[in-house]
Amino acid sequence: MENKKIALVTGGNKGIGFEIVRGLLQAGCQVYLGAREATKGEQAAAALAAEGDVRFLEVDLANQATLDAAAARLQRETGHLDILVNNAGINVPGDGSPGTADVRSVAQVLQTNFLDTLAVTQTFLPLVKQAAAGRIVNVSSPLGSLTIVGQHDWALLGYSASKAALNMLTVQLAYELRATAIKVNSAAPGYTATDLNGFEGTDTPAQGAAEAIRLALLPADGPTGTASSSTGVLPW
Repeated sequence: MENKKIALVTGGNKGIGFEIVRGLLQAGCQVYLGAREATKGEQAAAALAAEGDVRFLEVDLANQATLDAAAARLQRETGHLDILVNNAGINVPGDGSPGTADVRSVAQVLQTNFLDTLAVTQTFLPLVKQAAAGRIVNVSSPLGSLTIVGQHDWALLGYSASKAALNMLTVQLAYELRATAIKVNSAAPGYTATDLNGFEGTDTPAQGAAEAIRLALLPADGPTGTASSSTGVLPW
C-alpha cells in the first residue's frame, strides 16, 4: 500500500477527467479527484470508490486559496505527488475565428486553460519534486498544434491559442526540469464526446483519457517535452 503512486487529476468529476481518474485507480494509484464543486466532486469520488483509493479534493483553478489548501492537505497526507494531470479546461460561447471572436471570451478561455493551469502547476510542483520520479501531464488538443490547425478550418481562436500556450508550458517546464527524473508531456485526447463540445465528439471519454493515462504512468525511459495522441507524436 505504501508504494502506491499518488495522483491528482483536476476536473476529475466528469468526462475525460473522470475516466483518467478511473484509469489511474485501475493502475493501482491513490487518486485525488480535483473538482471545483464539492457536491459534484464527492459524487464522482463515490461513483469510483469501488475502483480503488479515490479522494475528493477541492481544486478551483480560479481560486488560489483552494490550490494552497489542497497542496497543504497533500503535504500532510502524502508528503509528495507522483502524478499531476492538468485536465480541467473550458470552451465558451463567443470564441471563434480571428475576425469575429469575442475578445472577452478569448480572454476567459486563455485565463482558465493556460494561466490558471500554470498556477496549479506552480502550486503543486514542489510536491512533484518530492516524488521519486514525478509525471506532469497537460491535457491539450490537436487544436493546439500550429501545424494541424494551419491545415484545417478550425476557427476557435481562444481555445486553440490556450492549448498552444499549454504546449509551450510543457516544453519549457520539461526543459527546466531536464536534470530531474520528472517528465512533462501534453496529451491530446482527440474529438471526444464531452460537454465541452455538446457531446458531439466521435470518441468516448475512456478513449479520450487513454493517452493521458499512458503519459502519467511513463517508465523511466519515456519521453519528456512532447505532445502526443493515441496515434503518436503530434507536430507543434
